[in-house]
Amino acid sequence: MGANTTKTTATVMAGISGTTFMTLFSYLISLAEKENFSEPERLGQLAGRLIPKLDRQQQQALGWLGHYGVGLLFAIVYVELWRRNVLKPDIRTSLWLGGLSGILAVAVWKTTFKLHPLPPALNFSKYYLQLVPAHIVFAVFAAVGYIALKSMNIQQAHQEFTYTIPDIS
Repeated sequence: MGANTTKTTATVMAGISGTTFMTLFSYLISLAEKENFSEPERLGQLAGRLIPKLDRQQQQALGWLGHYGVGLLFAIVYVELWRRNVLKPDIRTSLWLGGLSGILAVAVWKTTFKLHPLPPALNFSKYYLQLVPAHIVFAVFAAVGYIALKSMNIQQAHQEFTYTIPDIS
């Protein structure tokens, strides 16, 4: 695998694993709080209010695409920081990187709701409050995905190397 393929694969793995576990976290908080904190559903709802011709399925698809798209954008930044050894993909770094990402996300969501002509009726304080730990979950599982892929690549390289050593006996 070339460097660009590995970087792309690492970004996709980090983005998908981080976004998936973040979404699961948001659904669990939604159940516990009896409020809908699902980011993909909010994004779909916002899209549907901007483009009324979208049916429910199209709104949901846009919401999910937007949610995973933003997750990949965060992962691009994270993977660059990890690959350049600016940050380590460890638990401590993930906690504060996720916290910072969560604060950024709160600012983006606040701006989005403020600028949207038909924002949803929801408890904004609770929604913003859950975004910070949700992004900590994102960062932790983005790092887990990145490390898992890196580990698989090392194991694969070892196996390929082992199988190419000629038998000299």
